[in-house]
Formats: sequence, C-alpha cells, structure tokens
Amino acid sequence: MTKPELLAPAGNFEKLQAALIYGADAVYFGGKNFSLRAYGDNFTREEILQAVDYTHAFGKKIYAAVNVFAHNADIDTLADYLTFLDGAGVDAVLVSDLGVLALVKELTNLKIHISTQANVTNWRAAKLFSDLGASRIVLARELTCAEIADIKRLCAAELEIFIHGAMCISYSGRCWLSKFLTGRDANQGACTHSCRWKYHLVEETRPSEFFPVGEDERGSYVMNSKDLCLLPYLDKIIQSGVTSLKIEGRMKSVNYVAGVVKVYRAAIDACFDGDFAVRDEWLAELDKVAHRPYTTGFFLSDGKPTEIHTAAKPSRSSDFLGIVRAFDGATMTATIEQRGKFEIGERVDFLQPKGRTFSQTIASMRDADGLKISAAPHAQQVVTIPVDEPVEVWSLMRDV
Repeated sequence: MTKPELLAPAGNFEKLQAALIYGADAVYFGGKNFSLRAYGDNFTREEILQAVDYTHAFGKKIYAAVNVFAHNADIDTLADYLTFLDGAGVDAVLVSDLGVLALVKELTNLKIHISTQANVTNWRAAKLFSDLGASRIVLARELTCAEIADIKRLCAAELEIFIHGAMCISYSGRCWLSKFLTGRDANQGACTHSCRWKYHLVEETRPSEFFPVGEDERGSYVMNSKDLCLLPYLDKIIQSGVTSLKIEGRMKSVNYVAGVVKVYRAAIDACFDGDFAVRDEWLAELDKVAHRPYTTGFFLSDGKPTEIHTAAKPSRSSDFLGIVRAFDGATMTATIEQRGKFEIGERVDFLQPKGRTFSQTIASMRDADGLKISAAPHAQQVVTIPVDEPVEVWSLMRDV
C-alpha cells in the first residue's frame, strides 16, 4: 500500500514554509484572484515563483487553487494567469468550473485536480471528471468511508479527501447565503461566513417580533458546523486507497498549520510502521490550535452526519507566543521572533519540527541590542532567552 500524501494549506509564504518544515508532502495556495479566499494574504506572482522554487527544493509538490466559478469577464484574465502558473512550474491546479477546466486543457500542460467545490459525491461524477482530463478528484465532505472506498474501486483517478479543519455548511462550500444576505459571493472568494451568525425567525405580519430558532438563549447556530477531525480513523482512510489527505486552513495561523501538520505526519507514519494508535500528545496538540469542537462529520455514518452543529466559538488551550529563528548551542540561548506577549517567569513549551515538545520557565530575556528586559510586548520583537534543551530553528513557543 502506498503512503498517502499529506497536503497542507499555505495561506502565505511563512505558512507554506511551516507546512513543509513540519512534514507536509505538498501544499496548496491561492493567488490574488480566483482562489475563493479573497481576504487571505494569498500570493503575488513574484511570491508564487518563490514558493514553487522553495517547495521543489524540498522535493515536494505545490498546487494552485483556481476554484472560482468564473464569469465571462474573468476568462481573459484567467487565461493569462493559467499560462503564468504553467510557466511557474506549479504541479497542479484545483478547479471547480467546467469552463476553467477546458481553459486549463486548452492553454497549459498543468495537471487538473477537481476541487471539493464541484461536489463530487458518487463514482459516476468522479469518472466523468477523470474522462474530461482530471488526474485527481477532491471528494465532497458528505461521504462515508464505504462510499469513498467504492469511488476508489470504480474510478481510476487519484482521490483526495479532507481529514481536518473547518467545514462549510453547504455541500463542500458551494454556498449562496453570503451573496443573498450581503452581496459578497462565496463562490467569488468574498464569503462573509454568514453561516456562523446568530439567527431568529420573523413572522411576516409581526416584523418587530423575533422568535428564537436555535439551541439556546443566544439564538440559532443550526448552520454553524463543528470542525472535522478524522485522526482516530486514519488507518481506515488509508485502507480505502485515497491518494491525498487534506488539511483545511489557508486562513489559519502558522501555529495551526505547524501543529496540525506535525500530528498528522506522525500519525500517517505510525500507520505504516504498524504502530498506529491515537496518542494523548496528538490530541493535546490538536486542542492547542484554534478550533471548534471536533466531529467526524459523515465519515462514520450511513449518509447522515454525526452531531455536527455547535454554538461554540473557536477556542484553543494555549497561545502562540513566538518562532525560534536561531539557536546558539554554546550559550544555550534561542532567538525568538515574538508573536504574542510573554515575560520572565512564564511557563512555555516548544513545539519542534522533528524533536519532542518540551516545557520550561523563561528565566531571563534580552532584546535585539542585548539589553535585559522583563517582557516582550511588541509584535514581532526579536529577543533571546536561555533554553533548557537544544531547540530546532522554526520551533514554535506557546504558553502552557
């Protein structure tokens, strides 16, 4: 059995670096247009060239999301962009629109991955996209383990599934609610996340009276989904024969990308070492990153999801404080680029790309000029602190 690809989100270049350094086999990103994340950092053309070179230097793959539902006015600009991506050397493009698929085939030699926005929920749809030239299908999240295995058995294309992260309430994200309520179209990359809002029912003849619809006194969250987490069932997923395991999160933090990627990297490797069992430290790490309560979604069901709705806002069990940019073994000091306020006497831990996570208390601190300080309150301030153990560059420091 072939080890599946671990595919991680790259919302910007730093997140791309974190994903690769912490063990992803491939990353996916969006440009400044056409990628359904209009309010993310995204990549300029110059940054795309840099990202491709960086990823390929690791011997890994990089995919461009071009999964917008295009309008006539987009076509000329899209054609130019697709030609650029082909020349830049990206390994594949994710598309959902049949017109965009045709354009990719006509103008480029790029591999085509069908986005989850295309809502592929059966083997006939998967086979049709394969016949049209797609090398990979990103399946809808509304599928059970058995359905995924059946599609794999009946379709020759590679299959990719989401294993972790936020879920849209509409079929794999093809949602018109944001457009209807605000004029901002989710399928053009401008989603307002209106499925996360609180709602009440209004009767036509009593417009001033608001009737609660939901689960508690704060209103309804019937469209607000929990986050997907299929970690406990990774062995079953791998046995189904899927090619790629995808983590959601191009809008998430470096801390999220690094922590989640490291957990799934270890878990996939454990499956192939014959030592897979969900470990407490994996679950603890997934709890440290921002998330809503976890669910298995449709994966274990008979077509109906496990309890998937929640009134909870995202939470995390620790705060991201900084990134280790250098380590001096002679003085046992680490140079930290600050991302959150920390101070002397605070208990912190270090998540390392390869090594074990360890905890310690900050005993002292110096600023970039070597002056003693008691706290690091400023964004991206560079400080040095003594560390109890050797620490890898790109380790993340969090509070305990």
